[in-house]
Amino acid sequence: MARQYAYDDNDLARMHSEAPKGSMKHGTHSADAHRSAFARDRARVLHSAALRRLADKTQVVGPGDGDIPRTRLTHSLEVGQIARGIAAELGADPDLADLAGLTHDIGHPPYGHNGEVALNEIAADCGGFEGNAQTLRILVRLEPKILDATGAPCGLNLTRAALDASAKYPWTALDPQGNTRRKYSAYEEDAQLLAWIRQGAPEGRRCLEAQIMDWSDDVAYSVHDVEDGILSQRINLDVLWDTVELAALADKGAQAFGGDPAQLVEAAGRLASLPVVQAAAEGVHSLEAAVALKRMTSELVGRFVTAAVAGTRATVGTDKPLGRYTADLTVPADIEAEVVMLKAIAVLYVMDMPRHQRRQARERERLHRIADYLIQAAPGGLDPVFQWFYEHADDDAARLRVIVDNIASMTESRVQRMDQEIAAISAAYG
Repeated sequence: MARQYAYDDNDLARMHSEAPKGSMKHGTHSADAHRSAFARDRARVLHSAALRRLADKTQVVGPGDGDIPRTRLTHSLEVGQIARGIAAELGADPDLADLAGLTHDIGHPPYGHNGEVALNEIAADCGGFEGNAQTLRILVRLEPKILDATGAPCGLNLTRAALDASAKYPWTALDPQGNTRRKYSAYEEDAQLLAWIRQGAPEGRRCLEAQIMDWSDDVAYSVHDVEDGILSQRINLDVLWDTVELAALADKGAQAFGGDPAQLVEAAGRLASLPVVQAAAEGVHSLEAAVALKRMTSELVGRFVTAAVAGTRATVGTDKPLGRYTADLTVPADIEAEVVMLKAIAVLYVMDMPRHQRRQARERERLHRIADYLIQAAPGGLDPVFQWFYEHADDDAARLRVIVDNIASMTESRVQRMDQEIAAISAAYG
């Protein structure tokens, strides 16, 4: 484990000052006195309602599909753990990288990326919807933890370095030419908040901890979701030896995730040559097969983590701790291609299923119905936290943003119940 990078006062700053805890027994000391600022930040994220709600939000398949599916919550826990290990090897703060992993999907709405599509349509008159930008809103506005001097909510009040580590795309929705970017970490109305977070940061460059989080997300996504797909019998690793199907999959993977199809086919060949992959491809209907699959998962995570650490050290040297903007994470191109190939297998075999596409259409319709209802029922029909934001909104666009915030916060079970309640109301009064 490397020596730890020295974070400075700018990294540790918070947007709002906080009074010390006043409920401690006389003569005792708060545990905060013995915790680092980043350990406190991680605890705030871990105990947040927004993180808990990820237990009922889709990763690739829904929370109710199968006995042991990965949800957004379990995926986030895995990303945090992978990021923690990489950070420890490079000298970045493990708690800081871990919390970035925990927060990386905290802004995702019900139904995952499909829900993002629907909410982006609903939010057309207030700047659109983007899960990464929603993450920032939750951390600095919506999660009820801290109030400022005026009584306005200010989210979890995390340190500057924690918020920066959570920003996968540290820019606003509009580029300098006024065009809307596909991915971004701040809506235009939150630009000043992002500017505070990015104070002292190089323009357009992500901090090392955010890069660690992003790579950890890719690793977890590719390896663990393939494991889930095999267990649910949606994925068969035999594709790695099927040259015709593999070529078609490589083309789709390159379109969806980037890269060169020929390099992805080569990456599949390397994966197919690994004994742990060959063993896992033999089947999943015995104890030995289940162990082989879990071993493949473990070894592939280790392969991808080790390659990123070694690649970074080969670039910047082994004699100093790394953090913030002292280095970039360097992932070898061949390893990156292997991860992209696995992501293609994990996602495209599920997403291309006609049954899955039909269900996605129903999910989008459900979110639109709820939005139509809340537009009419607000502010009384909103959750109490969002009623405050609605009542303090300056215009119709800001009020629509609050309605979108409320829907994005819902679990999938809550969405389904609410849709049923709306249908019952419509039937009674229609």
